[in-house]
Parts: sequence; C-alpha cells; structure tokens
Amino acid sequence: MRRFSSFFIRFIVIGVLLHVYVGFRLIPDLAVPPTGKWLAGLYLVLSCLLIPPGMLARMIDRQPLADRLAWIGLSAMGFFSSLLVATFLRDVLLASLLTIDAIWPHALALARWRTDTAAFAIALAVAFSVIGLVNARRRARVVTVDVPIEQLPEALEGFTIVQISDIHVGPTIKNDYVNAIVDEVNRLEPDLIAVTGDVVDGSVDQLADHTRPLGRLAARHGAYFVTGNHEYYSGAHAWIDEFQRLGLRVLLNEHAVVEHESARVVVAGVTDYSAGQFDPEHHSDPAAALHGAPSDARVKILLAHQPRTALAAAQAGYTLQLSGHTHGGQFFPWNFFVRLQQPFTAGLARLDGLWVYTSRGTGYWGPPKRLGAPSEITRLRLVKGLEAAL
Repeated sequence: MRRFSSFFIRFIVIGVLLHVYVGFRLIPDLAVPPTGKWLAGLYLVLSCLLIPPGMLARMIDRQPLADRLAWIGLSAMGFFSSLLVATFLRDVLLASLLTIDAIWPHALALARWRTDTAAFAIALAVAFSVIGLVNARRRARVVTVDVPIEQLPEALEGFTIVQISDIHVGPTIKNDYVNAIVDEVNRLEPDLIAVTGDVVDGSVDQLADHTRPLGRLAARHGAYFVTGNHEYYSGAHAWIDEFQRLGLRVLLNEHAVVEHESARVVVAGVTDYSAGQFDPEHHSDPAAALHGAPSDARVKILLAHQPRTALAAAQAGYTLQLSGHTHGGQFFPWNFFVRLQQPFTAGLARLDGLWVYTSRGTGYWGPPKRLGAPSEITRLRLVKGLEAAL
C-alpha cells in the first residue's frame, strides 16, 4: 500500500506539471478574449482534480458515484493525453519554423502560425478523443489468424481457438458490453475458447453481476482461463473461485489434454508473469504447467497473459502461446512504448520454434479510448506448414 501511495503521489505531481506545460504553451496563443483564456485555464485545473478520482473510482463501493467519477475522470485523462501529445508536436513544429525564420527572416508569419496551431492542437485532441471513444465502445471486431504448424496431425487441420483478453470489466465496462462479446464468440462456434486474463478491474462483490455472461461461453472443448495482473489487483483468489463457478476451467501452472477426433492437444496455462509478487504460490512457471503432459501430443498451447512469458515457453517446448496485456498500445502514441516492457506488441510472431499471438484486447483499460489499436475477438485456426503465415 505504501508503494502504491508513493507511485500515486508521483503520478499526481507529474500530471500537474504536464498540465502546467500545456497551459503555458497553448493558452497565451489562443485567439480568444481573456474570458476564454480563463475558462481554458479553469478546465486544466478541473482536469488535474478529476483524473485522480477517476483512476481510484474502482475502490469506491458506493454506486453510481464510482461509475460517474470513473467516466468523467478517465475521459478527461484520455483527452489530456491527446492534448499533451498535440502540444508537444506543436512545439516541435514551432521550433522548426523559428529555425526557418532565423535563416530567412520574415519568410513566415510566425504570430499567425502560433494562434492557428494552438487552436488546431485542441481541435485535434477533441477529434482523437471522440473517434477513440467510438472505437472503444463498439463491440470488438473478429480477427482471423492462421497459425501454421509443421507436421500438424490431419485431425487438427482447422482446429479453431477463439481468444478473448483484457476485457477489464469495471466502472465503464458492464454487463451489456460483456454480453455482446459472448454472443459473438459463441456465434463463431469454436473448438476451444481461451480467456487470457485481465477480465476484471474490481472485486467479486462489485462486478459478479457483470461477469455473469461469461458463464454462457460455449465451445466444443470448453473455455479456459488464466489470470492477468489485474486479477491480482482485484482479489485473484475470489475471482478464481467465481470463474470456476461460472464454468471456466482455470489453469494455474497446469494443463488439460483435449481429445479432438483422433488427435490430442495439450492446453496449458500459467498465472500472470508478476503473480509471484502477490502470492508466492502463484509464481508463473511454464515448465511446471507441462509436467505430466503426453509426450506424443504434437500441439502444446500455452495461455499466458503477458507476452514476455514467451522466453520461458520457447525453452519448455510449446507450439503456440496466446497472450494479451499490451492492448496493442490502446491509443497513439503509447503503442510505441509497449516494446520497452514486452517483446511483442500485437499479432502473430515467431520466437525460435514458438508461435506467439498477442491480442490487442477485447475491451480497454482506463480512458474509454482506442486509436490505432482496435479491440479484437481473435479466431485462430491451426493449419499445416509454414507458408501460410510467412
């Protein structure tokens, strides 16, 4: 708790400083009366005050206050993120124009550039926020991916796995949103369903009614679940019990063997990469998850919330790893920063003999905003050979 408090205080201080930067860089150059500039400054102050409660809303039991705070604060956070990026890019542009003006004096109307770009930065942030909100709130699209497996048994040709990940049921994602996802997954009639963590942002008491639709997930060989880091923020043990009650098979560093016609598939799952920090008994162990698995199974699938589990999964001899966590960056420009923590951002990738698929997520976290990283329900099909994915 002390570590969280220290982080949150630093977050607030940095947030205030960034708001001050945006205010000083944009407001003086706005072509509006003094009243308009005062209102712009007041908005930035309100933004500073609203964002922290929005982030902490899931800790508030009182409804609908918590949800309203989340919607307001997280939307403000998403808008400010775009405004900050637009302000920074504007400053880069103005610095370039100042260089040109120094070389060729009076070649540019710098005063006009300042007023026009200040207004444009705000308009751009508004546009990005509106588009991002629409993208986030609509049901995730279906993405179909063929995964080529050398010497794939004939019986497994076309074996279909539907993956959902990172729904983040919480203050802004509720029952209707989850129902729409479940309806689409069931429409695809998969052989197996993989739920790769970060389903919730809140306690069982708060969100059980809104995760109940997951009990309708239907596949020939069932639905399998592994924990993400947000389950551990929200009471992982209680959620594991709840997901089991709903009929999901929870894999905690263990595996199941699926008999599909004349072939067998090993479906293993590990706890989140960081789970050991919350419960030492939940330390993530891909090798242990394979213990006792049939050696003749040609396909060994690992469900692991974070892509960086792939390093250990490749050594353990898995065929395919399904992950999430990254959200594909969720919205520009944060997609460029994912690779600082994870080896893969989104899509199908190869690591030695292991295929790794990283979902962009089926919901969203924090600001209700997706830009350049659309949410997805992923339909993965096993096919023979290498050429299909190259």
